[in-house]
Amino acid sequence: MTEPSSVGSPSRHRALSDDSAPTTTSERDVGSGARPVARDLQPVFFALGLFAVAFALRFLAARLFAGEPVWDGHYYDFGARRIAEGHGYSDDRIVAGVVEWHPWCHYPVGYSGYLAFFYWLLGSHGSWVPHLANGLAGALACAVVYLLAREGLSERRARLAGILTTLHPGLILYGALVMGEVVSALSVMTAFWIAIRLTRTLPPHASVLVRMRGVAAGALILGAGALVRPQALLCAPFLALALPLASRSSTLLRWAPRAIATIVACVFALVPVLPWTARNCRVMDGCALVSTNAGWNLAIGSFPRATGRFETLRSSDGCREVTGQVQQDRCWLHYGIENIEREPGRWLGLIPAKLSNTFDHESFAVEYLREARPSEWPESRRVAWRSALTAVHRILMVASPLAFVALLFPLRRRAEPRALAAQGALLVAVGLAGYLGISAGTPTFWPIVLGACVLAWLPLPGRPATPPALLLPVVLIATTALTHAVFFGDDRYHLVATPAFCLLAAAALRPPNTRGADATETRGVRAAGASSS
Repeated sequence: MTEPSSVGSPSRHRALSDDSAPTTTSERDVGSGARPVARDLQPVFFALGLFAVAFALRFLAARLFAGEPVWDGHYYDFGARRIAEGHGYSDDRIVAGVVEWHPWCHYPVGYSGYLAFFYWLLGSHGSWVPHLANGLAGALACAVVYLLAREGLSERRARLAGILTTLHPGLILYGALVMGEVVSALSVMTAFWIAIRLTRTLPPHASVLVRMRGVAAGALILGAGALVRPQALLCAPFLALALPLASRSSTLLRWAPRAIATIVACVFALVPVLPWTARNCRVMDGCALVSTNAGWNLAIGSFPRATGRFETLRSSDGCREVTGQVQQDRCWLHYGIENIEREPGRWLGLIPAKLSNTFDHESFAVEYLREARPSEWPESRRVAWRSALTAVHRILMVASPLAFVALLFPLRRRAEPRALAAQGALLVAVGLAGYLGISAGTPTFWPIVLGACVLAWLPLPGRPATPPALLLPVVLIATTALTHAVFFGDDRYHLVATPAFCLLAAAALRPPNTRGADATETRGVRAAGASSS
């Protein structure tokens, strides 16, 4: 991806269509008085509108459907209350008739810490407190998706991305759960937006160190998100994509800033994590970076009874004699590695089942609420809601690779046979994959997700622009798939990537990038794309 040599020329203004150019204030409005000010405030008002609508929908869903926290939510809520009461992330144990403080780190602390702030501020007696916290996180995520989309898409498409996230029924229903996936999604998408936004607003001749500020700020947010979901750290190296490639002849010099940014991102992402790691080393029975469920999860995904989804581990499976959480995690980790080394083919053979459990349907929210209030979810209602949520999710999955497939009509007018053939073949392939996915005996859509993750990086003729605002959400989806291919799958885990799916769906079938370089790879192109807003 190269930088254009003259972003201000009239020809370049024409090359950027309504659907490919990022949004910005038009140069022709500069100096026109109140109009530029009002224009600059439009995104703010729209983001606030998304936030208000999204919060109302999520809080209403919580008031209508929520019950007591169940499954992992019970432990998250209990941990949050303990933190708010000043006991830290812990419980109490009675040993020889004496109550002893017992520290935790099996689950990541971040979500409980987030809820604890609201319990501390508002009191821990109201069941509505976590619903308020979750509603705020979900609403902020909708606004952030819109703002991130504006960094790579037209205003119209950016608004569509925000609306899709706001009205997504699975994300709305998730507001009634005491679970951390939406908070995790918010932290990762915010990190992406901050990294791109701060990098884009730098002066053209800023030094390399100054250019790292956006990457460093995004990495700090990503590190905080890793306390909710440690897999967020896998996204850190890719924050370097926020930096444009330098306009130099030497390949080494052109890529050097991104190489430096990769190191900066990895270092800064650890800054919010390491104090918690130090706490674990001090109070636990050993050191743990964030939590002690990685070994547990690896064993679930590899032991003889593994099916590709959650299965309960028993002492009879292994690890009979353990005393602490860190020791237990390491025991299960070694047990899982031993199973993989003994039968690598079986472990690899479970990957399709793991990805299917993760991506092919959406039912966790319904099952969670049914567990909490069984009488409110008779079988007919349960099946209907699961089917509706799954249908919306599958539509987004099929649309996601289309973010990297060009609209054919502009290609046809420009008479580009290679581009027309390539993009036409991709469109047919996506359509065929969607048909095969739904018509299979067991509907199968995860290959489409993997296809989108690969297609984003292929420099095929006639493809649309692939700005960082699209590539980084793909990174979130890809790292989610990788994580659960290694461990085990459950449809709850794709909720972290659902805002990314919404953004990609809004980017589907854009005009081709006719200039041979990504329109949004540089800061200057934002000025050239003024007419799109």
